Amino acid sequence: MCGICGVVYADLNREVNAKLIDRMAERIIHRGPDEGGNYVSRNVGLGSRRLSIIDLAGGQQPIYNEDKTIWVVFNGELYNYRELTASLTRLGHKFYTETDTEVLVHAYEEFGDEFLEYLNGMFAFALWDSRRQRLIIGRDRMGIKPLYYTIHDDALIFGSELKTILAYPHLPRTIDLVALNEYLSFEYIPTPRTIFQGISKLPPGHALSYTEGELKVWQYWDINLSRSENIKPKQIKEYEQELLSVIKDAVRKEMVSDVPVGVLLSGGLDSSAIAAMMSEIAPGNVKSFSIRFDDPSFDESSYARKVAHHLQTEHYELTLTPKLTLDLVPQLAQFLDEPLGDSSIIPTFLLSQFTRHHVKVALGGDGGDELFAGYSTLQAHRLVEYYERLLPGFVRHRIIPWFVDRLPVSFDNISFDFKLRRFIAGRGIPIIMRHHQWLGSFTVDQKRQLLEPWTQLQEKDTYQVAFDHQQQSQAQEALNQLLYCDLKLYLEGNILAKVDRASMANSLEVRVPLLNHTLVEYAAQMPHSLKLRGLTTKYILRRAMRNHLPKEIMQRGKKGFNMPVAKWFTGELRPLVEDMLSRERLQREGFFNADFVQQLLKEHMTGKADRRKLLWTLLVFELWYEHWGNG
Repeated sequence: MCGICGVVYADLNREVNAKLIDRMAERIIHRGPDEGGNYVSRNVGLGSRRLSIIDLAGGQQPIYNEDKTIWVVFNGELYNYRELTASLTRLGHKFYTETDTEVLVHAYEEFGDEFLEYLNGMFAFALWDSRRQRLIIGRDRMGIKPLYYTIHDDALIFGSELKTILAYPHLPRTIDLVALNEYLSFEYIPTPRTIFQGISKLPPGHALSYTEGELKVWQYWDINLSRSENIKPKQIKEYEQELLSVIKDAVRKEMVSDVPVGVLLSGGLDSSAIAAMMSEIAPGNVKSFSIRFDDPSFDESSYARKVAHHLQTEHYELTLTPKLTLDLVPQLAQFLDEPLGDSSIIPTFLLSQFTRHHVKVALGGDGGDELFAGYSTLQAHRLVEYYERLLPGFVRHRIIPWFVDRLPVSFDNISFDFKLRRFIAGRGIPIIMRHHQWLGSFTVDQKRQLLEPWTQLQEKDTYQVAFDHQQQSQAQEALNQLLYCDLKLYLEGNILAKVDRASMANSLEVRVPLLNHTLVEYAAQMPHSLKLRGLTTKYILRRAMRNHLPKEIMQRGKKGFNMPVAKWFTGELRPLVEDMLSRERLQREGFFNADFVQQLLKEHMTGKADRRKLLWTLLVFELWYEHWGNG
């Protein structure tokens, strides 16, 4: 695992400064503390920081081909590199390392731009073809690894994190108002936007070429869930056996490493399934890592211990004390160079830090909810249908809201009143918009009160990205449209970004076998009725794993990896949140209506309303803006 960066000037006679490339690479030294390297030749400069996982001694980057006309820097892992190396060797290519990175230069020589279709892995790379004066940057199919770029100063500037691009001299830092609106709604900024105007994220499954100032972006892969809608179903037993085989094969591929590999074990179905397959592949040699919370409403450690005992893993558990977690909050902006309003970034960071003391690589269970319909919001959409159809109008419009308004406020994890209030607030709006409103933070009405007039946009500008993905999904069934949007938005923009930043800030490589594209493509063509059956989420995955995991794990619902921020705001975090959201600060910056924010604070502090998501979203933005927003 590594971090990459670089600059290519359109003018062939303009020279890149090697010190600039070094300075950009230093911004991401946490992604690759083992060694650094660069390639600088006239108008092109490529930089790399390396976390050595494969070919520890010989895999220094940049990597080149036989005549040194093609150079590459690479962030990620190719799980089929051994097969590709053998095939390319038979075709006459000569390898000078045993690293997976070298596959890229020879595959490009052999297959041209189509070489991307041969890669199985998680990756972001930059490849320079000096004969054609052409740079190609590319990103893996699911967006597991990040890649940012911008056109500025007659140059293409790129990097694994936004902070590498910000190292370029005199780069403007103008807030993108659409991105700000999206962040307040989604809690993250959907690709391709970033928080800054003019800087973009390369979408998953896409590549970009830059040749003497000419920019071209193309898509080389996409998931097609419509195949699951008209498929002739087989016996459910066949699907169970096939799915189990495909998952095990993906885990086996992603355990390839020259250093020890562990597993991040939450005790949920997805991470437990990964741990089970690892234990079958390497019995007695699996290390598992989990977190314990003091607050019982947030704690899942008993389930993780139960799975670890069942699978006989070597289990390690970190207890999160209030001091450990609260000390991290003010530091969030140091490794989050874009605002990300998911509070689980904190336990993810601390778990990564803890795990890194024992292993350099860990497998995680991310992706199962999006592939197999695991989110409770999907159940809620079905309940809305029953709610609208079975209850009389006066009950829906008067009695239920009256009852909800009088429920006592609880600060527990996803409490009953919290879920019911979110459910009621999502009625009467398009399903795609409702879905993201349930998952996100500020509603349309709340943003009208929050944002100062100059920052307000038409609401369609915020949710247009979700409607666009709904159209691009090619699916007719609402469930498939929602799953496609989750894969393109929530998974890539929130979950994978969170895991990447938190793990790489601690120089830990986290792999996600459930998002291996062979498994993704298999899951895409499974009948969608096997994913959400009635109100049972992940139906086929539960069936496939039922003989491999304890019964309690199979019967668990989705809980989520959350933090007790609602309670923190009234206690230890109160001074910080009141300072960062003070009237004086907000009026000076000019984005938010200070009166409305003070109202939110008062309602939360007095227990009148649970404003945890809104306040956390604002707090993270203010911490980020103080660190990065002012240049």
